[in-house]
Amino acid sequence: MKKILLALVCMVHLQAMSQSGKKLVLITIDGFRPAFYLDSNWHTPHLRSIFRNGTYAKGVNSVFPSMTYPSHTTIVTGVWPAKHGIYYNNKPTPADSIYWMASSIKVPTLWELAHAKGLKTASLFWPVSAQAPVDYNIPDIGSLGETTREAYSAPSTLISQLKEEVFQQTTQIDYGTDHQVAAIAAYIIKKDQPDFMTIHFFSVDHFSHKQGREGELVHAAVRDADSSVGIIIKALQDAGCWNNTVLIVTGDHGFHNVQTKISPNIWLKEAGLLQDIASGQWKARFYAVGGSCYLYLKDKGDRATLEAVYAMLKKRSKAEQKLFRLIDRKKLAAIGGNPEVAFALSAIGTAYFDNSETGLALQPGTGGGHGYFPDDQEIQTGLVMTGPGIRKGAVIQQMNLRDIAPLVARLLQLPLTTADGKIPAKALTTAK
Repeated sequence: MKKILLALVCMVHLQAMSQSGKKLVLITIDGFRPAFYLDSNWHTPHLRSIFRNGTYAKGVNSVFPSMTYPSHTTIVTGVWPAKHGIYYNNKPTPADSIYWMASSIKVPTLWELAHAKGLKTASLFWPVSAQAPVDYNIPDIGSLGETTREAYSAPSTLISQLKEEVFQQTTQIDYGTDHQVAAIAAYIIKKDQPDFMTIHFFSVDHFSHKQGREGELVHAAVRDADSSVGIIIKALQDAGCWNNTVLIVTGDHGFHNVQTKISPNIWLKEAGLLQDIASGQWKARFYAVGGSCYLYLKDKGDRATLEAVYAMLKKRSKAEQKLFRLIDRKKLAAIGGNPEVAFALSAIGTAYFDNSETGLALQPGTGGGHGYFPDDQEIQTGLVMTGPGIRKGAVIQQMNLRDIAPLVARLLQLPLTTADGKIPAKALTTAK
């Protein structure tokens, strides 16, 4: 009897040790689509291996707008933009300033909870992560420049170590490729084996904007992203922690092909509601973020101007009205969209918005775009995952980006009580 009890105690102790030692790597491929692992026409052996041997989603709904920064912030918080406060990539005022400081996020993040628990953390090129409580951090700072990125990287010696030990004593790191990001991740894994890592690959998004959904450069970028995932897997294997690591690969949004560019501020000019945004001569203005745009009123209580905008939109030709739909305040609230605007427009099909105030309101467009209302299949992103605690062979028909943070929190035993998302059914091997 004593031997049986001792064996049970040892088993519980070993299970506790295994659970407390679990590691998790969360990778996002910007512009990631389910087809990249569901369709064999895409060359993705590593993604398809995870797809076959773990759990995958047929579709993951993004946020509104389906843009990189609000989406990534939802991934690490489990709430919609209305709660976490990151409404776009860039703010409309001051003119096009980027969201980049982690202090802009209004709710707890997975990084904060992991840090409070004493877990070792790393984050590479993740949006809105500057000065996050992360042990190894190279933030995504958009167009602010590499000097700013390096100044806000942590620890302070990290960049000099990378230049010397990873990139052959270079004076300037080329951060623009997924393989470089993966090489940095592999170095950190070898050096310190973080308990929780967030990693952002962005080349697929770049080339999808240039060529649309199926361009040759897009296929090449997807191959590079997949092989970069392979670099990280090998680093985990070489470090001896692969068998104790959960690997999640997901994304932020899908893509539409673009054929028509809409400049709705030109319509406002024609209606006499906007003269010049830069000089402050406007009553109403649209702020475009790709597949959607948002109406700002200079005076939020100016009902007469709002009605004039509605009337202007109703006067558009039938051909113009087929290019967009109106997302009113009720619909915005229901999807956790920006609370500061009067309403939004979401482009339909291959249309796309921009902020031009001069020229033609409708012009030909090329390439690909995102930012649309996240209720169609093309704008969905994907998810594959494997590792201890992840069910093998499970299929998630549909989930939301908000569901990822609770999933991570459960796997790492983090007390995330503020998330609105739910752990997808049957994704984990245990209910607790």
